[in-house]
Amino acid sequence: MSVISVFDMAGNKVSETELNDGVFGITPNEGVMHAMVVNYLANQRQGTQSTLTRTEVRGGGRKPWRQKGTGHARQGSTRAPQWVHGGVALGPKPRDYRYALNKKVRRLAMKSALSSKVIDNNMIVLDSLALDSFRTKTIVEMLKALNVEGKALIVTAEADTKVIKSAANIPGVKTAAVNTLNVYDILNYDKFIVVKNAVGKIEEVYA
Repeated sequence: MSVISVFDMAGNKVSETELNDGVFGITPNEGVMHAMVVNYLANQRQGTQSTLTRTEVRGGGRKPWRQKGTGHARQGSTRAPQWVHGGVALGPKPRDYRYALNKKVRRLAMKSALSSKVIDNNMIVLDSLALDSFRTKTIVEMLKALNVEGKALIVTAEADTKVIKSAANIPGVKTAAVNTLNVYDILNYDKFIVVKNAVGKIEEVYA
């Protein structure tokens, strides 16, 4: 098992903890992680885009001119796609973009993403994360003490309203509970800050 340092909110190293190599120490599978990210983004799509076809555009009921003898091409409606204000041919209609990947792929992608953070030294373990009140300054000072620059994902064992709201106004910072953790967020944020008890929960689920 690999060993990682544990810090407090002031940025001081307080102890060390062992990480399960079956979760945090595998060789990342880039193909599986890519497939999981594409799946996540597809599942986020609303699929509500819609265009009007020639049958749905108002008007165009009368033939614009007679069939033969005018020198023009024959036309049956002024709402055909080639006309201005006509309907759209083959345009998008509401649809569901969701699809599922099998459980083994999802688990491997999560382990790969977690392991990649350890390999790149972008994982920070906190001894605890407790706030007495809703205070953004506390989270800002913690990130500064931990030398965190850029985007950061803060993971707690359970959803903590005080942590969520205190970090909500900080650009590039997102909070998540273990049960809402996903591969896209892990890879999208530069630093992966996780509370020690959340590490145990992650290992329980994916070990």
